[in-house]
Amino acid sequence: MASNPALPSPAEFAENLARVEDRIQAACARAGRARESVLLLAVTKVFPAEAVLAAHALGLRDFGENYVQEMEQKAAKIRHLDARFHLIGHLQSNKSRRAAELFDVIQTVDSAKLARRLADSGRPLEVMIEVKLSEEESKHGAAPGDVPALVETIRALPGLHLTGLMTMPPWSDDPEFARPYFVRLRRLAETHALPGISMGMSHDLEAAIEEGATIVRVGTALFGRRRP
Repeated sequence: MASNPALPSPAEFAENLARVEDRIQAACARAGRARESVLLLAVTKVFPAEAVLAAHALGLRDFGENYVQEMEQKAAKIRHLDARFHLIGHLQSNKSRRAAELFDVIQTVDSAKLARRLADSGRPLEVMIEVKLSEEESKHGAAPGDVPALVETIRALPGLHLTGLMTMPPWSDDPEFARPYFVRLRRLAETHALPGISMGMSHDLEAAIEEGATIVRVGTALFGRRRP
């Protein structure tokens, strides 16, 4: 885990948020979509709990974290907020019970085993299936061919509410590079009548929205670059 980078000042953060909001609104207008159809998920991984508090003060209510351990460290300062916390990083099944305690949404369910472990936690959870659409070994997710059975499994489990799919395309500086992956995820979601589509980040959120994203995961454009 990287060390905590410095946060932007309140004025800088407000400006960053305004710029991101303008980008989302413009992309929605181009796509003929209502602004309300896209959730801005503020990705606060690596940043301290104060980043969540600052974003919450400006009206954001959904936050994404990558690691169970990092969320444990922040929880005492932020769990009292009227906010929802999304796990957007890979989740090992042996950490599923703790994840279910800390998070309201698990976006990275990639196996029936993990889904059952989450259901066994006894806490109602919103979940999404992470789909691996690239060949990169570093990426996680269910293979597209395994999605139908996983959808069926999750829908049969008590306590889990399956809302959609998420993916992480291979990295590229060119935002258009990710578009074919976004199209594939949207079509897969449509096949299974899943309304939620989590895709797109700071550099390619426009393409994601134009291709149907209902959640864009934005960190850098809001909080600045993370130190390695």
